[in-house]
Amino acid sequence: MRTWRWVSVLAVLVLVLAACGQQAGPSESAGEESEAPASEPATSQPPFEATAYPDAPAECGREADDTHDAYTGNIEQIRADDATTVVFDLCNPDVAFLSKVAFTSFAINDSAYLEEHAPGGSIVAVPNGTGPYRLESWSRGSEVVLSANPDYWGEAPLSDTVIFRWSAEAAQRLVELQSGTVDGIDNPGPDDFETIGSDPNLQLLDREGLNTFYVGFNNAFAPWDDEEVRQAIAMGIDRQAIVDAYYPPGSEIASHFTPCAIPFGCTGDEWYEYDPDAAREILEPLNIETSIQFRDVVRGYLPLPTQVATEIQAQLADIGVTASLEPIESTAFIDAANAGELEGIHLLGWGADYPDATNFLDFHFGAGASVQFGDKFDDITEPLSVGASSVEDADREAAYVEANNAIRTHVPMIPIAHGGSGTAWQLDNEGAHSSPLGNESMAVIAPGADGQLVWMQNGEPGGLYCADETDGESLRVCEQIMEALYAYEVGGTAAIPSLAEECVPNDALDEWTCTLRSGVTFHDGATLDANDVVQSYAAQWDVENPLHVGRTSTFDYFSALWGGFLNVPLPPAE
Repeated sequence: MRTWRWVSVLAVLVLVLAACGQQAGPSESAGEESEAPASEPATSQPPFEATAYPDAPAECGREADDTHDAYTGNIEQIRADDATTVVFDLCNPDVAFLSKVAFTSFAINDSAYLEEHAPGGSIVAVPNGTGPYRLESWSRGSEVVLSANPDYWGEAPLSDTVIFRWSAEAAQRLVELQSGTVDGIDNPGPDDFETIGSDPNLQLLDREGLNTFYVGFNNAFAPWDDEEVRQAIAMGIDRQAIVDAYYPPGSEIASHFTPCAIPFGCTGDEWYEYDPDAAREILEPLNIETSIQFRDVVRGYLPLPTQVATEIQAQLADIGVTASLEPIESTAFIDAANAGELEGIHLLGWGADYPDATNFLDFHFGAGASVQFGDKFDDITEPLSVGASSVEDADREAAYVEANNAIRTHVPMIPIAHGGSGTAWQLDNEGAHSSPLGNESMAVIAPGADGQLVWMQNGEPGGLYCADETDGESLRVCEQIMEALYAYEVGGTAAIPSLAEECVPNDALDEWTCTLRSGVTFHDGATLDANDVVQSYAAQWDVENPLHVGRTSTFDYFSALWGGFLNVPLPPAE
């Protein structure tokens, strides 16, 4: 994914102060327990004073100056017109606006809480949301415990307590489910589908394969800086053999990076045919030695990571490339990918956050995307910008044909599979479901006889300030605690109102006016207002904002999905 560890001088200062005595984030306090902020009685509010960010609208398409890089973002200004009205002024139309603002990374924080807890890092471990559940405790290495929010504005959650546990082993998750120590598990192993389906006490719920597993390269490192090498490996990987041997029912070989179920996902030419002879002709004389870097954590897009890595290792050997296996701890692996630090071939994947091509393509290959794959390509970024800002389907389709064909030419990665997956539950958990977005809502699931819901996923969250997280294990926990202006329907992909009663565009789709619900409170008792929305976005958007601080401070989703940050410093002179 991506890097850009840009932090303003002020942000650096507060981080230094944090290291000298303020509360540490979860990476510095393993084994400790984090507890939720105490709810305080509501106090009288001062008169509302509307804010805008920035004070003067950002200059769309602004070129680089003496201190800042060019502004590539699509947001011109976010302003609060009154306590319940927020207006987003965009540089270009955005047909995916509602789907984007529904995403968990753009959940709304209380301004005062953000100002108090972001600089010192405590917000990473102790979130304060408006959702149906609040954080009760996080015992690192063990479990996250959530308790029902008694003041929730919506329908009360069905379980008073939800416990998140984790295991990287699919077999262990199945044993826990069969023994009744957990109510539901994520991503059963491919060989477990039949076992679960035949157990009268369990229910298996398939999840649509809106995901992509890929083999990635960073062109900042040799030999991946040679496009012909990347193309040769693309021809030398037998993708069909991988899907047939290691993936569960419902999986399919990837013809494009984006699944075909996503509009415009499969426009343009299909991926390279398997041709090991052509690959050997190019690769064998080079005597390439490399590593295969991966995390041994099950995902819907990669159900058997070590086995698949071993298979790819054997296939590479067959075309003249020697590769060693290098498993890396999950959070460290994601951080290294985001920072552009993975020098070998790396195995990663992506699950849909919302059903639009911008989610798959802009995040990975757009102008505001990460340096996971190294330098970007203008013939990819430019049509992606057109596709994201076009209103007419014909214009979007033409743009994505061009972008997909350029991705095929440059081979920043090799799309392997769209993996079928699912969740499995005790039979008595009414309301259990699988989400195609991987954001199962625990609030609508009735607990068993013990009155609490226990869920076992594949890994521990990296952090719970999900504006600055990209891993699904973090996001799923955040989705129970935090809320955005819109949400995705339970078990589906449609964007529906959440903290906003509605967001309405102008005719050009470059201005969106959102009306907030009245009377919504955060877990600590603070009342939601429009300034909270402005501040929550500004903290991610502006690199020079003193609140632009998180676990990694990269805020990858914001830059990728909104086109880029505000006030990006010039890169160091070479």
